[in-house]
Amino acid sequence: MKIIAISDTHLHDNQIPNNILDIIDECDIIVHAGDFTSFECYEAFASTGKLKAVCGNSDEAKLKNLLPKQIKFEVDGVRIGVVHEGGLSIANTTAVRYLALEMGVDVLIFGHIHRPLIEKNDVMLVCPGSPTSPRMADPTVVELMIENGSVSGKIIEIEGKCCDYVAFSRNLGKNEK
Repeated sequence: MKIIAISDTHLHDNQIPNNILDIIDECDIIVHAGDFTSFECYEAFASTGKLKAVCGNSDEAKLKNLLPKQIKFEVDGVRIGVVHEGGLSIANTTAVRYLALEMGVDVLIFGHIHRPLIEKNDVMLVCPGSPTSPRMADPTVVELMIENGSVSGKIIEIEGKCCDYVAFSRNLGKNEK
């Protein structure tokens, strides 16, 4: 089973960009951890028939009324939880880990920080970053593979614009002679 975890798309129309569409076309489940921003963006993802999603803090009211703040589901014996704001710091994942334990899940997918993370100890913590407005990172999603009750994950960089800070740091020293 192939799951694509995505978050923080912050799109205002019903057109999923091709760089994202190419990736989600080949998966079994799309997990969106919130911040579609617009109802039209949500509808575009929902029209695939593969979507499991929660609302985010930047989603319009219509989405906040439609989508839950957290969900849980099971795939091949692996319990997966999804929230938007799992914790406010990428430097310390303790709060996110405790939330996963509280929810009783093996994998917790969360968004909000716009920066990718996969951490696996007693639970797997997954933040897919953002494919459209990353922070301190390139545009990303996360691919989770579940086989025989075991889960593995990898961060997938996709084509798109990195954050301004990353672009600036990559250009340091290029103009020196």
